[in-house]
Amino acid sequence: MARSAPTVAYKPKPGEIPTNPGVYRFRDAAGRVLYVGKAKNLRARLSNYFAPLHTLHERTRRMVTSAASVEWTVVASDVDALQLEYMWIKEFDPPFNVRYKDDKSYPFLAVTLADEAPRVIVTRNRRIPGAKYFGPYPKVWAVHDTIDLMIKVFPIRTCSDSSYKKAMATGRPCFPGQIGRCGGPCSMKVTIEEHRAMVNDFVAFMSGGDQRFARELTARMREAAAAMDYETAAVYRDKLQAIDAVLGKSALVLSDDTDADLFGIAEDELAATVQHFVIRGGRVRGVRATTIEKEIDISGADLVDQVLQRTYGDAAAADIPRQVLVPALPEAAADLEEWLRDRRGKRVTIQVAQRGRKADLMKTATLNAQQALVLYKTRRTSDYVARTQALTDLQEALGLSEAPLRIECFDVSHLGGTNVVASMVVFEDGLPRKDQYRTFGVPETTDDTDSIYQVLTRRVAYLDRPEEQEEPTTSQVDGEVVAPVRKKPRFAYPPQLLVVDGGKPQVEAAARALADAGHEEIALCGIAKRLEEVWLPGEEYPVILPRTSEALYLLQRLRDEAHRFAITHQRKRRRRDIQSVLSEVPGLGAVRIKALLRHFGSVAALGEATPEQIAELPGIGPKLATTVHEHLARR
Repeated sequence: MARSAPTVAYKPKPGEIPTNPGVYRFRDAAGRVLYVGKAKNLRARLSNYFAPLHTLHERTRRMVTSAASVEWTVVASDVDALQLEYMWIKEFDPPFNVRYKDDKSYPFLAVTLADEAPRVIVTRNRRIPGAKYFGPYPKVWAVHDTIDLMIKVFPIRTCSDSSYKKAMATGRPCFPGQIGRCGGPCSMKVTIEEHRAMVNDFVAFMSGGDQRFARELTARMREAAAAMDYETAAVYRDKLQAIDAVLGKSALVLSDDTDADLFGIAEDELAATVQHFVIRGGRVRGVRATTIEKEIDISGADLVDQVLQRTYGDAAAADIPRQVLVPALPEAAADLEEWLRDRRGKRVTIQVAQRGRKADLMKTATLNAQQALVLYKTRRTSDYVARTQALTDLQEALGLSEAPLRIECFDVSHLGGTNVVASMVVFEDGLPRKDQYRTFGVPETTDDTDSIYQVLTRRVAYLDRPEEQEEPTTSQVDGEVVAPVRKKPRFAYPPQLLVVDGGKPQVEAAARALADAGHEEIALCGIAKRLEEVWLPGEEYPVILPRTSEALYLLQRLRDEAHRFAITHQRKRRRRDIQSVLSEVPGLGAVRIKALLRHFGSVAALGEATPEQIAELPGIGPKLATTVHEHLARR
């Protein structure tokens, strides 16, 4: 009788799990909640976790095997499941759910509506009771500029609470009020009720850039001018100019009746960044940045689902817009819309921005998210404490005798098996040493493993050369030529760790190269991109580093940098090869070569074109077109 594939001991018995919608929790032996999830059908969803262990995603397997039990709660509807999942994630902060790191560096403009006389302030504190927030703003000066302009139109209070109390107790205006910088009741110019009305207008304007204020001020200015009250007309004129300046600081990107939140997302296997554009009155009123650290494999639409729950779980009704624009539609989009409608009290739609100005704005948000992701990874691996932790974690995970202070990473790049090149990038103390990057041409090879073997054999050969016998070499780093050097002791310096881009086959090929060269003392590992597994030579199973591990971030950055450098070199080499092929054609100069490549896109496409098609290009006559066609046909 065949044995069933192994799974976990706490797997529920058949029929125990209901088919209702609900929320489930995995707990470890100490009772700590490890993961919270929701499902429209609990039995169907949980059965995915209790499949044979070897079929599970590496990180899902790690969570399932770390747990000791699973429990579930049935709810009445999918919307209830969504709400309960959010509550439990917030309560238990499970380590295998995605982790959010809000960008708290940006300041906000806040109006303290709970005060007797609300004031406008610049703050990074998002927990002021009863406050209404606008922004965040990328720069502090941008908030102050906005306040300076706005109080010319809506002269509301700007002084501190202590100044306000002192002024109201003594009957003497606060100092900002004396110099015209505060318009609260403490300035002795308006009553509390009149001031509250101005505050409401301020909030209404900032919430949507309400054009009615501009229309009203224009009408009043004209009335004053018609009555020859030019002094009053000038006051209205200055206020109109201030409104125009505020609106000019936030470009109109959509129609002026658009209230929406737009989310651009960039992600890799370990993390994601979210750029949240707050659009009110057709203008981008604020940008919020969030970094998400992923433990369980989650991407695309599932990530959007989590982001929307996080964003609106504690949001006030007034902060939920009519429209939410996302890069991918979650599976539970209808449930999310119903959940948001219940919270807002009005209809909310979730849509994918596919065309027009909304799609253009989505591209902008996504580009910002991509840049933020690169910056996040760079800062994380550049931080001294994080670097030290990364090197220590690598030492422990790979069983090294010392921390790998010098790491070299290799990647192979090719075009359909041709034009094969390899790159070597060097990190010392966790930081890139671009002056020591190298590239290798691989003229003849059978596959990636053979290329890795050849390149590492050539690399480690330098370790056995006396310094004075080394050949002068040149290299290019980011387009800059490094001058020839006679002696290169740095290249002869042995690394503590070699990293190859790939899984078990690539690692075994690299291990053969080290063994054949007699340098088995050098530690070796490979990082496979699909699951971010770390492979060691001779091991049947990979090492799985936690997704929040500094060591994994360092390895990932090494791999990505090697890949980038190999691709860059290969493209430059390919471009040189194309130019050299066409430069052999008599009568074809640099300008015509560039025009041909721009028109046809590649030498291959040009080679498939007829002489008549080539001759259609301005400056290429029938005779030259025939010569080009015949030359490429002989290749």
